Amino acid sequence: MTVPLLSTDRLVKRYGGLLATDNVSIDVASGEIHALIGPNGAGKTTLVGQLTGNVAPDSGTIRFAGQDITRLPTHRRVHLGLARSFQITSVLGEFTALENVALAVQAHAGHSFRFLRDVRGDESLRGPARHCLEEVGLDARAGMPASALSHGEQRQLEIAMALAGDPSLLLLDEPMAGMGVEESQRMIAFLRALKGRRAMLLIEHDMDAVFQLADRITVLVYGRAIASGTPAEIRADEAVRRAYLGDDGMVA
Repeated sequence: MTVPLLSTDRLVKRYGGLLATDNVSIDVASGEIHALIGPNGAGKTTLVGQLTGNVAPDSGTIRFAGQDITRLPTHRRVHLGLARSFQITSVLGEFTALENVALAVQAHAGHSFRFLRDVRGDESLRGPARHCLEEVGLDARAGMPASALSHGEQRQLEIAMALAGDPSLLLLDEPMAGMGVEESQRMIAFLRALKGRRAMLLIEHDMDAVFQLADRITVLVYGRAIASGTPAEIRADEAVRRAYLGDDGMVA
């Protein structure tokens, strides 16, 4: 049996009387897209915080790339190959797309930030940055200020910045947030093109995107994983339909 790239075993996090994660066990295989869904307040943000090292679990373990990372700080997890994109876009609007990614390359290389003129002239940073932009389909936008990019392109740029560290797993926190139908479909096509090259844990409310992209889906409700399986299995799960999905298999 193949060892998962990422796995959690009975993660628990309490905030006073609130059980934010209730013995959550999930796993993500190399190259797959595993979606994490659930209503607001289900514990998704707390679980992601535990995976990234921003939230310490009260009990349970997290393993990544063959190591126990439960108590490792965030930067150590990043160096092992775990990267996160955030729900709210966090690019530097006054810098070009290439400069944004070059700065991310510099940060992942372990260097302190130098003056921007060094980034602009340092081909050891710009070369890998161009490759990341190509991977997300933004190579033609390299010289544009990030503020001039569309919302969807800014989300792609943020993912390019996450790719600067050559991660094996991307934690994608609502990449379709704030997008219209056309931009969402472009993002879905982009993420599908990455599939197989990077494992992804996708946190998303857009059920159309989830069912188009995911190999497996885990459903969180009140901090507990009530189901995990293929999209077809999740659609057919009566407990999931009662708790989260409508009669047509979409969000109620």
